[in-house]
Amino acid sequence: MKNRRNTLLWMKDLIEHMSRCHDQLQWASDGEMRQYLAEAMLGDLQECQRLCEELRAEPRESDHAARASRRGSSAAAPRFAMS
Repeated sequence: MKNRRNTLLWMKDLIEHMSRCHDQLQWASDGEMRQYLAEAMLGDLQECQRLCEELRAEPRESDHAARASRRGSSAAAPRFAMS
């Protein structure tokens, strides 16, 4: 859980940085500055994509809880067919 929380915080920081770069990009008149800001945003996007893929790959806690409850309920009480 701690790693997921850190990942989400890092993503939030990256998104805020992209937002600041975007604001600066709107007003940048210098070609070098526009290129620098665009490159910074691309780097942030790549890092965000990597973090999203990391989050997507980790098992979800709700899946584990659902499987555990199914195993627990089926093992605890046998089911009988009513006729």
